[in-house]
Order: sequence, then structure tokens, then C-alpha cells
Amino acid sequence: MPPVMVLDSHIWYWWINLEHDRLPQGMLQLIESAPRVGVSPVSCFELALACRRGRLELPMPPQDWFVRALDGSGVELLPLTAGIAARAVDLADIHRDPFDRIIIATAIELDARLASVDGRFFSYPELADRLIGSRR
Repeated sequence: MPPVMVLDSHIWYWWINLEHDRLPQGMLQLIESAPRVGVSPVSCFELALACRRGRLELPMPPQDWFVRALDGSGVELLPLTAGIAARAVDLADIHRDPFDRIIIATAIELDARLASVDGRFFSYPELADRLIGSRR
């Protein structure tokens, strides 16, 4: 198993907020047994934006939630490198969401598994054997 598990934004939110019933069967065990668990910095942007737009409720301001969701949780903030940016641009043209593309590229560049239930992710050939989750 690759040493890093990248969590898509919604998976990170559910895992930190103990909404484990929303995770596909077996995903919780895979996350908890991963040697390293991380999120892309763009997940912070996605969650903050969803909170601002009223699509997501955080129990505190996003900046404070991010500190708590990273410090002591075992989840690390992964780098956003030039290689990840270039890989995100070179992915198959499945959809245009730049943040999803960066999250996917992060998993590929770090030779990591990716936990997501975003059905569009299953169409990316680059994620073969990396993606864990279920189609929504």
C-alpha cells in the first residue's frame, strides 16, 4: 500500500467531524491504518468557500477549524508543488474543476491512494488502482 492516503475535501470533513457513517464501508479502516494521511491545501479553500456560501456548517470559523483539523488529528497539510500544478493541467479532460484536478494530481505525484466518493474521479484513468471510495 502506498505510504500516503490523500483525503478529498468531503472525506476529510466527514472524518474529522466523526461523520463516519457517511464514509463508504471499509474506508474508515483504510484511513486509520494508513502510515500517513494528508489533504491538499485546496481542500481548505473548498471547505472555507462552502462554509461562506452556506453549503457547509463548521462549528467555528474556518481558520480555527483548519488548525484543529490538522493539529493533533494525524492529518498533514500536503505540499502544492510546481509538479502537482503541471500534473493537474495534464490530466485527462474529464471535468474542469481546478481544485479536484489538484487533489487528483497530488495523489498521483505523491504515489498515494485517494479517498473520495466523487463519481467523476472514477473516470480518470490516472487514478486506476489509487482511488478508494464509491460512486455517488
